[in-house]
Amino acid sequence: MTEKQEIYNLCVELFPICRSITGNGVRKTLEIIKNHLPALKTYEIPTGTRAFDWTVPEEWNITEAYIIDPDGQKIVDFQQNNLHVVGYSVPVNRTIDLDELQAHLYSIPEQPEAIPYITSYYQKRWGFCLPHNQRKSLKPGQYQVYIDSSLSKGYLTYGELILPGQASEEIFLSTYICHPSMANNELSGPAVTTFLAKRLLDQKDRKYSYRIIFIPETIGSIVYLSQNLPEMKTKIIAGFNITCIGDERSYSYLASRYGNTLADQIARHVLKHLQPDFISYSYLERASDERQYCSPGIDLPVATIMRTKYGAYPEYHTSLDDLDFISPDGLYGGYNILEHCLMCLERNEILKTTVLCEPQLGKRGLYPTLSTKNSHKIVRNMMNLIAYCDGTNDLLSIAEIIKVPMWELFDTVDILKSHHLLVSA
Repeated sequence: MTEKQEIYNLCVELFPICRSITGNGVRKTLEIIKNHLPALKTYEIPTGTRAFDWTVPEEWNITEAYIIDPDGQKIVDFQQNNLHVVGYSVPVNRTIDLDELQAHLYSIPEQPEAIPYITSYYQKRWGFCLPHNQRKSLKPGQYQVYIDSSLSKGYLTYGELILPGQASEEIFLSTYICHPSMANNELSGPAVTTFLAKRLLDQKDRKYSYRIIFIPETIGSIVYLSQNLPEMKTKIIAGFNITCIGDERSYSYLASRYGNTLADQIARHVLKHLQPDFISYSYLERASDERQYCSPGIDLPVATIMRTKYGAYPEYHTSLDDLDFISPDGLYGGYNILEHCLMCLERNEILKTTVLCEPQLGKRGLYPTLSTKNSHKIVRNMMNLIAYCDGTNDLLSIAEIIKVPMWELFDTVDILKSHHLLVSA
């Protein structure tokens, strides 16, 4: 089985689970991810724990929910689609008329066949979501509404994987596990992140350490920052928020607050060379956990890399964001971009030439004896690289100056180092 199919299969396995910002759906999701990443540690943060200006809410779990119409037919059923229930709905078991029911129904007139995704985390209410066409077909009469859920003291659960490297400096990867059955907006992020972590685990000579977390969006990142910020500010040199990374429509990048971090520079460099038609968004268009990581006083060097940006595709936050919306190729495309970003971070360094003037390449066997169009390019890139290795430029900056993808210079750097023409500054 190909890696791209394995990433997609993980999405398929996770899709039926009803996740929220707390509860057993999050735990079950982490258990499945842990099958791929046995070293993943889970943490439980109790209800009522303060995290900056926020407080961990009560834990929410749900087992069943439905509406029965006047004819005795079950017309909205949580067991058929977990988007049918407003997230964090309180329990209810009542018989009410249609007018009263309408106040608890949510639909999208512009997308009459889609079930919307609606939540009410911090105000107690109950509700159901359904396609607008179905809502319009409801006839007057008495409806039985039933939600078997619980809100009680419990925990917010998240997963963390720390991978030590040669250096204590860290690269940070964050993704969220708090939405129910939506494929691109929810599952593409944790699936791609899981397989990036697996690749890193197979890489025995990691230069940097890695901090990889699977959290509930917003409240999870705030809680995690409240517990780890001093260490994160000291160690993290670059990071990526990973979401909406599984479709085939576009590639997107959302900048950090000022767009000037190493993560921003790496993301733009990789996307420019691999997907030059990528869409660039400013921090003013943020809506995911980059809001927390780049906020004043936090100021972590984190950018967001996506396929089609959250909110920029009509299927977003509806039942139309299903397993047909993502694909193995779409997921692997996003994985490939992020893999190149990590590879460039690993290989980036400040370099310095060891000789004055141009080195004599011929006596070291580094100048081609047969002149071809390709050999000219190799020599030109080699000489341009050396020209800027003055002990002040890192490899990323040099690649930008000479307009070459950074990864095309890796072998050249290794060769020049082996001949003692370049050293790490």
